[in-house]
Amino acid sequence: MTSKTTVKTLLILGASGDLTGRLLLPGLAGLLAAGRAPGLRLVGAGSDPWSPEQWQERVKGAFEAASKSADAAGSAALAAVAESTAYHQLDVTADGPLAELLAQLEGPIAVYFALPPHISQKACEVLKRDQVPAGTRLVMEKPFGSGTESAHELNKTLAALVPEDHIHRVDHFLGKATVLNILGLRFANRFLEPVWNRDHIEKVEVIFDEDLALEGRARYYDTAGALRDMIQSHLLHIMAFLAIDAPATIEERDLRDAVATVLRASSIKAPFPETTRRARYTAGTLGERTVPDYAAEQGVDPGRNTETLAEVQVEINNWRWAGVPFILRSGKALGRRRKEAVITFRPVPHLPTGFAGVDSPNQLRIGFGPDVLRLDVDVNGPGDIFTLDRASLVAELNAAELLPYGEVLEGILNGDPLLSVRGDTAEDCWRIIEPVLRAWESGEVPLEEYDAGSAGPAAWPTAVED
Repeated sequence: MTSKTTVKTLLILGASGDLTGRLLLPGLAGLLAAGRAPGLRLVGAGSDPWSPEQWQERVKGAFEAASKSADAAGSAALAAVAESTAYHQLDVTADGPLAELLAQLEGPIAVYFALPPHISQKACEVLKRDQVPAGTRLVMEKPFGSGTESAHELNKTLAALVPEDHIHRVDHFLGKATVLNILGLRFANRFLEPVWNRDHIEKVEVIFDEDLALEGRARYYDTAGALRDMIQSHLLHIMAFLAIDAPATIEERDLRDAVATVLRASSIKAPFPETTRRARYTAGTLGERTVPDYAAEQGVDPGRNTETLAEVQVEINNWRWAGVPFILRSGKALGRRRKEAVITFRPVPHLPTGFAGVDSPNQLRIGFGPDVLRLDVDVNGPGDIFTLDRASLVAELNAAELLPYGEVLEGILNGDPLLSVRGDTAEDCWRIIEPVLRAWESGEVPLEEYDAGSAGPAAWPTAVED
């Protein structure tokens, strides 16, 4: 089987869980409605004793929105998958049941592990290579493992079952639109590349602030926190795409080689109280909703000191970026939803005497939802032409036709690993943040607090009030 084999059966393990209902099934619905997954069969499996009717009801409910906007062919494809889908109750960590199910399904099969990392690891450990049908794709959610060592062991386990190009380590942040918008902007515009380096750029920030609180995800989130959940799993990759040298092609090998090269050069240096920050939200208001202290949320263990807002300063130790801080920040329960990369340029070396009004460097902002490009420039102001005013050049970037998980699933079904994370890169992401995790666990960096609905601790340089 080659990496271009089309998948016939999508098997979702953890089918009764939150990820499946909230993200996977709606993503699949968009793909089916667009006619981009012909002939696919959907099978769910989980530990819950669901009846076939319960599973069908979940699938139909998740498909409903896409069905309303689909054409006749799309509606028919959605209905066909929903009617033919099946659910199996099984313990994926037991020796035998998963292998028996795989043997019954039409191949090639994509096995989507919508499960906690340690359960996925156990499920793969009980499988043997001859129990995995030819052409099977194994799809792992991030975080991939729980550290460098466990990620390495999981890579070894997966490599014993299928080839590397049949392993998809999902990063739904790497949607095709996001990745290609960054690459197109960087490498199709000659005026940008000469200034895309340490001589002209002062700092790069990648921000993912959410205006949502815990939203019932304590079981997962309280053992992960913002650093593992977002920065390790997603933002390091966005940073790498902003920092790579131009690849020869945008095929997966060239592109993923370039990403791996950047991440190998990346690290977070001590002293960690200066290069990292962490905080946890307290009671406050999000819109019209009152939010309790994180520590009082149902399912939270206050003694874990889980951070809901994290910020780290990454150094990329290479010729292009030496000395430029890459600041990655992500958090929950913040007053402003903010998903963007901000490139701050160095000030001009000399502003001719006689001009006034310039008080901050130029910035380029790349939005990740909405997908908007904004370049702040200084121009002669109205009235007094000797006073420079800040103007913004704004362009809307092309958004994806599919939901992020629809793009991910399309890559899996078509055998395109471009939007998945390679094994060595998954380990490197853990290597970068593990020293920070150890410092935080030892109390070396204080756990600050911020009111839900605020911009985070006011002293943080990334705090922005609007």
